[in-house]
Amino acid sequence: MDRLNELLAKGRRLVEEGEYKQALPLLREAETLCDDSVELCLLLGEALVEEGQSQGALQCLRRAQKKDADNIELLYALGDLLLERGDGKEALTCYQQIVDIDPTEEDAWVSQALVYVSLEQPQAAEKACRSALKVSPDSTFALNALGDVCDAQGQEAEALACYRKVLELDPEDAQAHLNLGEYYYDSGDLAHAEKHCQLAVGFDPGLTFACLTLGNICMDLDRNEDAINWFQQFLMLELDPAAKSIRDEVAAVIEGLKS
Repeated sequence: MDRLNELLAKGRRLVEEGEYKQALPLLREAETLCDDSVELCLLLGEALVEEGQSQGALQCLRRAQKKDADNIELLYALGDLLLERGDGKEALTCYQQIVDIDPTEEDAWVSQALVYVSLEQPQAAEKACRSALKVSPDSTFALNALGDVCDAQGQEAEALACYRKVLELDPEDAQAHLNLGEYYYDSGDLAHAEKHCQLAVGFDPGLTFACLTLGNICMDLDRNEDAINWFQQFLMLELDPAAKSIRDEVAAVIEGLKS
């Protein structure tokens, strides 16, 4: 037991520090001593996901679920992984189980909304967002999500109100600045679009779609050199395999701007 606790402590510290590759052998050794510890499975699942081994992570979390089916932290991890893998319906089951256990878990309501968006069910997504806001009226996560859902349904005034409320609550919320930037870009207000996307990148340099929108803005303004720089930054940061088609399009645009 002392060895197990030692391995868990070291593995936990490495995961918290983002050293997933170094954490894996320690957690794998811990697994040989106790393979049904929920904490171990959560740590190992996170490390495996970050190392690109999502199938192994799924198996690990499933194993833990057999021991503690109502563990909310485990259900979040499982739902998020399933959503990332494109299994929205099963992810939805996890998030629904969370709110069945505790209806005040507003993040689970918002996560449901994100699934409904992916399933092209905007009305269900809006309902889930409003359920989250009943629990926590000042949830910036829920307000950003509701703004996106309203914008997609043509409810522009409410979308704008949601994004502005987020920034009243947290002026440094990068996602709200990006949402506003994209809102203004779609409406043709390039000056405000650029301002908010610049702020988004300033508060979160890894926000890849802010870079993409800035590239589009600069291209529309015939600032091709700036556009190339933003598009290249997008390609450098956006490494999600699911974004391959977008990356290919952006690379083609860069070549066109250079010619």
